[in-house]
Amino acid sequence: MNGRNDRKRKNSLTLDLIRKDFKKNYFAYLLIIPVLAWYIIFCYGPMWGITIAFKNYKPLLGFAASKWVGLKYFEEFFTGPYFFRTIKNTLMLNVWGLAFGFTSPILLALLLNEVRGKVFKKTVQTITYMPHFISLVVIAGMIHIFTQSGGIITQVVDFITGTEHSSLLGYSKMFRPIYTFSGIWQNVGWDSIIYLSAMSSIDPGLYEAAEIDGAGRLRKMWHITLPQIRPTIIILFIFAVGGLMGSSHEKIILLYNSLTYDTADVIASYVYRRGLQEASYSFATAVGLVSAVINFILLWATNKIAKKYSEISIW
Repeated sequence: MNGRNDRKRKNSLTLDLIRKDFKKNYFAYLLIIPVLAWYIIFCYGPMWGITIAFKNYKPLLGFAASKWVGLKYFEEFFTGPYFFRTIKNTLMLNVWGLAFGFTSPILLALLLNEVRGKVFKKTVQTITYMPHFISLVVIAGMIHIFTQSGGIITQVVDFITGTEHSSLLGYSKMFRPIYTFSGIWQNVGWDSIIYLSAMSSIDPGLYEAAEIDGAGRLRKMWHITLPQIRPTIIILFIFAVGGLMGSSHEKIILLYNSLTYDTADVIASYVYRRGLQEASYSFATAVGLVSAVINFILLWATNKIAKKYSEISIW
């Protein structure tokens, strides 16, 4: 009885505090309304369309009148011939991205942070930022040119391996390296900005104290810079793992072909083919829903582990 009264008293105090805060800062609350409306209308409102994953959706009948079919399309995906291939390719491409694409901006930021020449530093930053602003279609076109027979990347690969290749995008084993390293080339400069920003807030007194103790650049980088930007690295790593089942399907669709389906066909490209090209909307929605649920579980688990071992988390 006393516990119930305490909860009621606590709830009453909370509501009273919220009421007083609203009266005091009502203008700030009013500013939130357009943001909330945008999320409700454009983010949460369309989510009810997920129901077509459980229906035999017919556009002429609409969402409401289409027949319920339960988990039919989920079973079709799990037992289908492309289930293991799309899951494996999605994971492999993103693991490559985590191993090389996630660490490259950190390495670049660490190196740029050690550069003392401002002109050289700005030149390197400009050169590495530029590919980020090029259209993805143009990037894909450049990759096609560089990897065709006689292209600059093909010539380098031929020189290293001592063999002759036609277009590298025709070899399934070459798709993952091309996809991953072209992504690094396009985004490494842009992604390093946030780490450089985190480094700029490090207390210079720490470096001065380390120099007095005789620490060189590598020791300062290892014992001061990296620990100071650790929270930024962990937060971005949590988001990266949370998107592990997602891929840049636009780029994959622009680069892959039937010869590279074995290593290039991921969940997103499979959803694109089934959903838009074959008009199987319910099946595509079911596959997309599976991918979203797995991503949420990965995000939750990574956040939990990070919170337990580093006390850094996104919630």
